[in-house]
Amino acid sequence: MTYRITGLDPIVFAPLLTLDDAALARVNARRVTAGADHGWPCRVSLEDAQAGESLILVHYVSHDVATPFRSSYAIYVREAARSAAVFVDQTPPVFARRTLSLRGFDGDGMLITATLAAPGESDAAIRAMLTDSAIAYIHAHNAAAGCFAARIDRV
Repeated sequence: MTYRITGLDPIVFAPLLTLDDAALARVNARRVTAGADHGWPCRVSLEDAQAGESLILVHYVSHDVATPFRSSYAIYVREAARSAAVFVDQTPPVFARRTLSLRGFDGDGMLITATLAAPGESDAAIRAMLTDSAIAYIHAHNAAAGCFAARIDRV
């Protein structure tokens, strides 16, 4: 089964990069600095920021559907991220060390099934979910914090 994982479009977040801390706070966002090489996952590059790197922490509607499954949460975006990462038939580096909640949705945005994937198991779990033809796409969330990680589309 072929799938594609694409990072978020950096254009969406570009206006935030020019704001000072007070202006960011007015839109419920914050500029933060990664304190380690792991733990600050960028949703554009689909990589963890490196220690000392600047990111924007912002509220993001990840599942903008007219169903009870509409979803939003805080995400990180690296200020240096300039293009959306694309991974076909492989998972991005940001998935490697995390337990993921994988949520399979139909074309109307209704949840069909969900599962947990332990670190190193996300590729197999994605492929298994996509054997169900009712699943149009999958959302990956970091299981511990609950935040959106990436959308996985059937190709």
